[in-house]
Amino acid sequence: MNQPAHRDVLLQPRPPSPLVEAADERFAAYGVRLVLKRDDLVHPELPGNKWRKLAPNLRAAVEAGHDTLVTFGGAYSNHLRATAAAGRLLGLRTVGIVRGDELARRPLNDSLARCAADGMRLHFVSRSEYRGKAEPRALARLVDGAGAGGAYVIPEGGSNALALHGCAGLGRELRGAADVAAVACGTGGTLAGLAAGLAPGQRALGVPVLAGGFLDAEIRSLQRAAFGGPAGDWCLAEEFHHGGYARVPASLEAFAADFESRHGLAVERIYVAKLLWALADLTASGAFPRGTTLAAVITGRP
Repeated sequence: MNQPAHRDVLLQPRPPSPLVEAADERFAAYGVRLVLKRDDLVHPELPGNKWRKLAPNLRAAVEAGHDTLVTFGGAYSNHLRATAAAGRLLGLRTVGIVRGDELARRPLNDSLARCAADGMRLHFVSRSEYRGKAEPRALARLVDGAGAGGAYVIPEGGSNALALHGCAGLGRELRGAADVAAVACGTGGTLAGLAAGLAPGQRALGVPVLAGGFLDAEIRSLQRAAFGGPAGDWCLAEEFHHGGYARVPASLEAFAADFESRHGLAVERIYVAKLLWALADLTASGAFPRGTTLAAVITGRP
């Protein structure tokens, strides 16, 4: 395939994303300072943790001579969209294995239509088949069934050992800038890498956007694969998923709209809104001592 001249530029590290003060009485009233780590500005088409996770994997794929990427996600997966965009920018073929074979009989939603527009070939599988992807033989069957044998495989959410090393850079950028660095979590890779990059005395806080309570074990497994064992000080606040992934009840919508009006920031609803809600709620409940500086990692745009 044609290889764009800017391929090497895409894979180069970007400058640190901006850190912006967010003066907000909901935090100031408790002696807590809120800053926003604007990682949504780190790359124009692969914002935030998507660029940090994908860049090391894209580099590995290119260096190994792969011309096709295959990855996984649900109907509204930000990761699928980011991988499709990366493939277009790098001149790589992309295949997305999508959870839910019933979706093949429906019109594509906006998210999957964007993937297709960026050149991703979508392959829909049953939910039971999809769940088996953690087992190596089942994974191989899924990849072969999608006609992607020999492709470079990126896991769901982009979370693997390479991705964690990419996200550790986010932690290093926040050294000395905050006592607690907080991020919304899907597959846990960003939190696992963020925690590893922070300095001693800093803590990473993850806010899962899915119900289920499975992330603790997943993060420990990811850190073992990437770093050989536990890395950094981290914890989870698991009560802020608002009913599950992609659930945005009216109360959360109102909170996000209010935050936008206060701070002039377009708030992504599925991840970022839940993170900011959690930080406001935890602050009001006294979870953070007076004098604490919180850094909220803004991982994506609406």
